[in-house]
Amino acid sequence: MSIAKPVESRRPSLAATIEAIGSPPIPLCRAWAARYRGEAGPLLDLTQAVPGYPPHPALLQRLADAAGSPDAATYGPLEGEAPLREALAEDLRHSHGGDARAADVAITAGCNTAFNLVMTALTAPGDAVLLPTPWFFNHQMALAMRGVAAVPLPCRATDGFLPDPEQARALFGPRVRAIVLVTPNNPTGATYPPALIERFATLCRDHGLWLVLDETYRDFNPGPAHALFTAPDWRDFVVHLYSFSKAYCIPGHRVGAVVAGPALREALVKAVDNIQICPPRPPQVALAWAVPALRDWRAANRAMIAERAAAFRQAIASAPGWQVDAMGAYFAYVRLPPEVPDARRMAEWLATERGLVALPGGFFAAPEDHAQNRHLRLSFANLDAAAIAAVPGRLMGLGD
Repeated sequence: MSIAKPVESRRPSLAATIEAIGSPPIPLCRAWAARYRGEAGPLLDLTQAVPGYPPHPALLQRLADAAGSPDAATYGPLEGEAPLREALAEDLRHSHGGDARAADVAITAGCNTAFNLVMTALTAPGDAVLLPTPWFFNHQMALAMRGVAAVPLPCRATDGFLPDPEQARALFGPRVRAIVLVTPNNPTGATYPPALIERFATLCRDHGLWLVLDETYRDFNPGPAHALFTAPDWRDFVVHLYSFSKAYCIPGHRVGAVVAGPALREALVKAVDNIQICPPRPPQVALAWAVPALRDWRAANRAMIAERAAAFRQAIASAPGWQVDAMGAYFAYVRLPPEVPDARRMAEWLATERGLVALPGGFFAAPEDHAQNRHLRLSFANLDAAAIAAVPGRLMGLGD
């Protein structure tokens, strides 16, 4: 009697593109914090850009009313609710000038989704996109998942972490499809001057590239962002990304937007129908009221965040050896003291021993970009005055 050998099974594999991507950075840093025993005081989590104040009470009530509406439980328009699209277009005309219209706006399920949808429309595997470094890691990860190369455009502390258009031009090649600018920047906080954005716009116009402007934090910019929407041809190559999460304190509701011309929006609809179907409807109903009604409330919050930024800068200055190299919106990009080891090791030590959770700069760059290993990104927006005052003590505990 012969006994059949068991058939050797093969395990299915995952996509090479997803396997090549590292773990999301924020959960990794919070896992370090889980080992903190509380000796230095309450945990200070500076990893995520979270508003440090609640939504406006009237907005919360409208969210509740809309969530309980049978109408908001049905499918909605692919490009979003018309009242919110009009409200955002009017808000852009107010803040940026120009002629943005409701027809230029597509509402998305958060700004990360907006970026993914736009890149689905603009790029194919094998293409490339220029990203100034340090970059927002979700942008690089989203491109990598598509098989699209993120071409680093290095930014230096000595230049205020502002990208150089001429250096960008030198990186152009047949695979490059777009340049992505984030202003105010995540992670550095640097705000790009309007004239610099105009130079990048001219560069993209002249070379047939898309200029993708992620302006998630534009509500915390004290001055004018840019005047691109006043150009007669902006719809041919400019893409504006926006998030309602920060200014309206509703990150859990996932609402963002894309503002672009008809060619991109028509392509976007194809991606939307296969990925998103429609953005969440209840928050759109509430936000259509909030965008015009809460403009003064947003301005007051911008002033409050500016006060926190000033207090945070002063606090870091009182910690010997630590230096703020850039700051703006929700973020401070802080240089380590010369004698301190690299940023990842320091971030883990601060989380586990001092209860201060921050993101090392290396998470915002390619592994070969060693310059970022000298920085931490600290998101201070969710800290009150007492928590800000506690930060120097956590940093100065290096020898404990």
